[in-house]
Amino acid sequence: MIRVVIPYHLRNLAGVTGDVELDVDAPVTIGAVLDALEARYPMLRGAIRDYGTQQRRPFLRFFACQQDLSLEAPEKELPEAVTAGNEPFLIIGAIAGGW
Repeated sequence: MIRVVIPYHLRNLAGVTGDVELDVDAPVTIGAVLDALEARYPMLRGAIRDYGTQQRRPFLRFFACQQDLSLEAPEKELPEAVTAGNEPFLIIGAIAGGW
């Protein structure tokens, strides 16, 4: 089981509370986790990745094991700690703003 932490606004959209647990077949990649998340919660399609290009939305970031994976290719395999269920895959809402 892969544990995915999603931001509050996406939890509300999906109608879940807390972390999401997903079964993902090997190899466990960023893209495979996002595919499984969108398959289970179709209302998230287009909210995390662009419909057409499948690129990450600008104000979302991906993290695992204290590593920023936001700029990695979707084929990037996740660390063993994530695939073993010991660490979560985090989707974090980026903070932007100014004066």
